[in-house]
Amino acid sequence: MPQPRYGIWIPVYGNCGAMNHPYEPRDASYNRAKQLIQLAEAYGFTTTLIAEHIINPRNQELDQLETWTTAAALAEATKSIEIIAAIKPLLFHPVVLAKMALNIDAISGGRFAINLISAWFMPELQKSGIPFLPHDERYRYSQQWMEVVKALWSGEKVNYQSEYFQISDLCLRPRPIAQPHPLVYLGGESDAAKNLAMETADVFFLNGRPLDVIRETIADVRKRERKQPHPLQFAMSAFVIARPTDAEAQTEYEYLRELAQQDDRTELMKGVEPDVVMFKNMAKYPGVGSNGGTAAGLVGSYDTVAARIADFVEVGVDTFMLQFQPFPPEMKRFAEEVMPRVRSRELVA
Repeated sequence: MPQPRYGIWIPVYGNCGAMNHPYEPRDASYNRAKQLIQLAEAYGFTTTLIAEHIINPRNQELDQLETWTTAAALAEATKSIEIIAAIKPLLFHPVVLAKMALNIDAISGGRFAINLISAWFMPELQKSGIPFLPHDERYRYSQQWMEVVKALWSGEKVNYQSEYFQISDLCLRPRPIAQPHPLVYLGGESDAAKNLAMETADVFFLNGRPLDVIRETIADVRKRERKQPHPLQFAMSAFVIARPTDAEAQTEYEYLRELAQQDDRTELMKGVEPDVVMFKNMAKYPGVGSNGGTAAGLVGSYDTVAARIADFVEVGVDTFMLQFQPFPPEMKRFAEEVMPRVRSRELVA
């Protein structure tokens, strides 16, 4: 069994689980992000994801960390961890984004990647005066947007004429350190997202789901036409609650679930574009955390969580992007108790 990679979600909204936790003050600051990623790097995590929003989708009156300036600063503040910045193409012209990404790639020494998200939270675009395109048109826009970005990353002179973009005799320097270009992650649950992932992405991001659902989703994606020379890899989001025993983990889960249910999600749900498949699917698996959270079942004893991670690896998940609460002590617990157990299972296998 191959060695999985572990990463952390930067809590750009303030917290990844319940917004109000007695031992985790809500904090969406850069200083907190830097402290967490430096801890993650020290604990052996190898990647991190910075979600992108202009305003906080959970409550527009709350703070929201900005993604791209944070990514550049974290590139300087770290030594080895991969930094993935989410990008919504409607917010950045592809020429501007391609240049910004090349600079962060240079700052990080080739440790930078992007996560393409075709948008789902309507208010941040509508209030900015940016047209919120219909679902399938957003993916058509994203496809052309990504074609421009990759062409510019090649270092060659680009001429590109399409429905949305007209690029003439443009060449960006310096060329990327990461070869052939920074990795492209892509998230989404619709057929349009799966098709675009097979066409242009290096890694497809799955929201946390039960094992059988993840197995079926990976099989569904893999049956589509692949337009890249290398196989598509898979990453999965999950919220982890690990304890010495299953009973202790279940008690903590029920406590966090009760706290999370106190959060007001009215504003969030009103802002979700109706055709977004992700939220329709997430409604089937209520729990703790974002992007599937505890639906992946990484709740239990250290041995139980390690065994479930191994099961996900067996069906094709390469990378686990994890959430914790309170973040620092639970991340440390995972590194000390669960990671070694997964490695031990691999040695036996």
